[in-house]
Amino acid sequence: MRSVCFTLFGASKSCSRLLQLSVSTRSSTLRHCLSTSTAIDFVQKRFYSYSTSSNSDSKMSANNYRELYPPIEAYKIEFLEVGDGHTLYVEQSGNPKGKPVVVLHGGPGGGCEPFYRQYFDPSVYRIINFDQRGAGKSTPFASLHCNTTWHLVADIEKIRNHLGISKWLVFGGSWGSTLAIAYAETHPEYVVGLVLRGIFMLRRKELLWFYQEGASFVFPDAWDKYVSPIPLVERGDLISAYHRRLAGENEEEKLKCAHVWTTWEMTTSRLHVDAAAIARAQNDKFALAFARIECHYFVNGGFFREDEQLLKDLHKIKHISNITIVQGRYDMVCPAISAWELYKALDGKPILDIVPDAGHSAKEPGITSKLIEATDRYRTLDY
Repeated sequence: MRSVCFTLFGASKSCSRLLQLSVSTRSSTLRHCLSTSTAIDFVQKRFYSYSTSSNSDSKMSANNYRELYPPIEAYKIEFLEVGDGHTLYVEQSGNPKGKPVVVLHGGPGGGCEPFYRQYFDPSVYRIINFDQRGAGKSTPFASLHCNTTWHLVADIEKIRNHLGISKWLVFGGSWGSTLAIAYAETHPEYVVGLVLRGIFMLRRKELLWFYQEGASFVFPDAWDKYVSPIPLVERGDLISAYHRRLAGENEEEKLKCAHVWTTWEMTTSRLHVDAAAIARAQNDKFALAFARIECHYFVNGGFFREDEQLLKDLHKIKHISNITIVQGRYDMVCPAISAWELYKALDGKPILDIVPDAGHSAKEPGITSKLIEATDRYRTLDY
């Protein structure tokens, strides 16, 4: 296993355009929240409070939501060969001698983004982000070869060993929560805690809700666009219909379907539809990796031995006492039932935060706040 390494020096720099769009969208959402009725404001203030820390550089918004830590640059970047012809983009930021946390991005196929570094106190945490197989800057691009849940679990272990980390906090949302649970159940001895958001256990009922019938009742306008590339005769199994095209040889059709598939998810990810997210779905490279790899995993049932595997194997991690679950109440992509079932299967021991005014995205102000509360809370963990 070899790596190519680049070391970057310098202090925090200004946000990227993507982060500026995120902040702009968040500000717009906050203005909306502030203009809502007194009754809603009362309920939020009465029943949902957000803590602060006197030594924190994470700011408070007008709604008393915690905001992201300031943007920082990675201090080290590597391209790590993990086998099967795959090379992974791996970056480290924050405190080189800090407490390790590994961030598992969504999708699968979504790739990591610079703002992911900002959910953690950079003076405390050694923050490890990486692009999973075929995603982001990892190569080969959008590859489905040897790309399964268990290859990714093995890759996480290779990264941990390569970086000389004995134990770490695992942070993941959406598909990242799926992978985090799968990794923890496989290697519980290396996990000091889990911060999970938008719970997705890749069960058939979850896939059918979002890709066959369910979310379609809430977003019928966006749904019509989602099904439009698929002939009526094939719409009884839309995931399989998309897979035939996304894994096929017709490049024009593949790209068209990638844009439509990705637009459907970007449209439904926020409580208020995010124009910047929808625009991102028109990026050929992002959409192709996102749609191809997602559909590959979904049509193969996540490569699990059975539909309820993650729930049935939870006994392997019940000894992990530091688990936080953050869930948007109005999450259309990964509905709250999965978070609730996970919480109950862990005997109600995790901290469960259901955010009342949020959808799926980690950029939702209330979700951002609760995630930062969680990572701040775990700053004192003894590794």
